[in-house]
Amino acid sequence: MSQDGTRSIDGYTSEDGGDVSTERPLLNRRLNGFGTTIFAEMSALATTTGAINLGQGFPDTDGPEAIREAAVRALREGKGNQYPPGPGVPELRVAISAHQERFHGLSPDPDTEVLVTAGATEAIAAAMLALLEPGDEVIAFEPFYDSYTACIAMAGAKHVPLTLRAPSFRPDLDELRSKITPRTRLLLLNTPHNPTGTVLTREELAAIAALAVERDLLVVTDEVYEHLVYDDSPHIPIATFPGMRERTVTISSAGKTFSFTGWKVGWITGSSALVAAVRTAKQYLTYVSSGPFQYAIAEALRLPETYFDGIRADMRRKRDLLGDGLRAAGFEVHQPQGTYFITTDITPLGEKDAYAFCRTLPERCGVVAIPNSVFYDDPDAGRSQVRFAFCKQDDVLHEATNRLRRLAS
Repeated sequence: MSQDGTRSIDGYTSEDGGDVSTERPLLNRRLNGFGTTIFAEMSALATTTGAINLGQGFPDTDGPEAIREAAVRALREGKGNQYPPGPGVPELRVAISAHQERFHGLSPDPDTEVLVTAGATEAIAAAMLALLEPGDEVIAFEPFYDSYTACIAMAGAKHVPLTLRAPSFRPDLDELRSKITPRTRLLLLNTPHNPTGTVLTREELAAIAALAVERDLLVVTDEVYEHLVYDDSPHIPIATFPGMRERTVTISSAGKTFSFTGWKVGWITGSSALVAAVRTAKQYLTYVSSGPFQYAIAEALRLPETYFDGIRADMRRKRDLLGDGLRAAGFEVHQPQGTYFITTDITPLGEKDAYAFCRTLPERCGVVAIPNSVFYDDPDAGRSQVRFAFCKQDDVLHEATNRLRRLAS
């Protein structure tokens, strides 16, 4: 306490405007270096500059009207307006199980092998907190979705990156084997992969599965883009491979498939033992969420094949529209096999630093993008890579590419 009665902690000012001194920082040291996410930073930049936001991955149109009306109907009928069951409403858990069997030949028990979460992000956090001990090692592809490293850190574990290198962004399986140590607890996969758009092949998945079985590793796999795969690159869940069902936590969500990202309805499937472990951690995070929306997503998962084929075809067309525009603007474009992101290289534009490029791009062209360098432990590995989202209306993509052509001139 200072003479004027104010308090601060390591430069932080308390709500009463005071200063307090202490030897410990306020932020848990495990999160040292984790500030505001790049998505929040760049979206705020889009707002302040009025730029077209091709950075954060959310559609600019809503999903099917029938599903939105299903949520309204649930609200009016009083479904989910109070706390839903901790594991998720039965209707949604049954629908998730039926979806897994319909598309992937898996049939998790809705009562013991399915858990509904507040989006895939909570599923990742709950899985890391439940399955890891301090000192464990987690091997994950880089570039990576930024919450992966934060969740691993919160669990007290160590992130070990396996770098996917341009232009192919394929995993080096020999390098993967070399990174496994006695401390390795699990492999954290993401396929289709954000931000590169890589979809793991059957051969790659078989090799990873065999390695997991051989070394007795758990696998957590983020498959939120499971329906957004293009050019005959099928999505194959690693849980379908021999010996993997009992050691795999599969994560997915409704946001990307149905274009309702704000509803935050995600889920995990796996063996009853794994789901019970993750549920133990999850119940102390949100406990429950998205009550009325769970009933709507249960209906969405039962939509006919024409819906899933249609959104896949529409996103593929948008990918090609944006990709052609980026090439015309002078970018090197790495064609994605899945997701709704395109990774580019800015070297042909005479640029080297993706972060600096993205900070100035709104003023130069009126467009916001994301620097891939923030998705690497070693920023130099993706120093010149920039990610653009193509899950936008056609006229928005046309306008964005017209603006970006200023760079070519």
